[in-house]
Amino acid sequence: MLYNLGIYIYSMLIHLVAPFSRKPRKMMKGHWVVYELLRQQKEKDAKYIWFHAASLGEFEQGRPLIERIRERYPEYKILLTFFSPSGYEVRKNYQGADIVCYLPMDKPRNVNKFLDIIQPCMAFFIKYEFWKNYLDELHKRQIPVYSVSSIFRKEQVFFKWYGGLYRKVLSDFDQLFVQNETSKRFLAKIGINKVSVVGDTRFDRVLEIRKEAKDLPLVEAFKGDSLTIVAGSSWAPDEDLFIEYFNTHPEVKLIIAAHVIDENHLVEIISKLKRPYVRYSKANEKNVVNADCLIIDGFGLLSSIYRYGEIAYIGGGFGVGIHNILEAAVYGIPVIFGPKYQKFMEARDLIEEKGAFSIENYEELSQLLDKMISDKEFLKESGSNAGNYVTRNLGASERILSQIKL
Repeated sequence: MLYNLGIYIYSMLIHLVAPFSRKPRKMMKGHWVVYELLRQQKEKDAKYIWFHAASLGEFEQGRPLIERIRERYPEYKILLTFFSPSGYEVRKNYQGADIVCYLPMDKPRNVNKFLDIIQPCMAFFIKYEFWKNYLDELHKRQIPVYSVSSIFRKEQVFFKWYGGLYRKVLSDFDQLFVQNETSKRFLAKIGINKVSVVGDTRFDRVLEIRKEAKDLPLVEAFKGDSLTIVAGSSWAPDEDLFIEYFNTHPEVKLIIAAHVIDENHLVEIISKLKRPYVRYSKANEKNVVNADCLIIDGFGLLSSIYRYGEIAYIGGGFGVGIHNILEAAVYGIPVIFGPKYQKFMEARDLIEEKGAFSIENYEELSQLLDKMISDKEFLKESGSNAGNYVTRNLGASERILSQIKL
């Protein structure tokens, strides 16, 4: 079968590049120990609910559901698996799960070995995870399996003339909990009807993140009474635009939390600045108040930093696609991003509701920021639109829980 051949080729490539690349090497080492880890950590006679996330973003999407199940049904244990090292390495010590490990490659032998050890009573695959052999075997063993926060578009392989194999995979799910009615309509056209429109669990997650936001005295001191733009998960093409605006507008302050914070990129950012700056790691009560730009050179702060801004610029829109805009919108501030946002339902919705704005060049960004800064009513209304959009879309986790039997 072509699918299995593809999995074997992919696995072989991981082994070939592992000696030369850190991420594949970590993945391969994780796969070597996964079965032994499961045997050691699995509690005898315990009932396990299995959650699988490709990476960190999908984990955050499924996290509200994981934590609600853990709170309400403590008699069940939680197994959490990741495909990507960027998810596993960050969350391998996550306290909300009883076991955290890599998911072995989707080969029939691996699948049977994995399921024989863990014997899950239920499985949840987050968003775009459609591993054929795992899903086929779960279905064969009559283990309920659900897709969470999935979203479907007409250009996906399921809806192509050659997508028969992948359409069959979708029939393995006991229920697909999708984000919108459009997804449900597309699935109905190919005969997939075990579908519920529940929304996106990420809305529940960003509200939880907002409630858990850290107080950051240095950021508060930096901001003072100034109107502050927070640039989150930015890339060089984004930085070229908003830094140019910042350099010529002394009435605003800027916080930059770039997507990549290695030294080379930080030096590149600094070279573009023409106003005083300070790195967060070197900031103190004295120097932070004299800076106009605060460069975040550590991880884990961005979701808390958005609370200190009046405007958010989210990076990625000049590359493969924008990063998480909901983490900013939940604070009731308008969001700006580049032109590549079409794959993101929340971006399209927020633009329609005038809580987010897409720009294609410096002129468009400059005009938009000028309006936000000079027209306080426009700024306030845009922010309210963003915050209200998040609030209206809460509750997907509860809707899912109401439809599963534990």
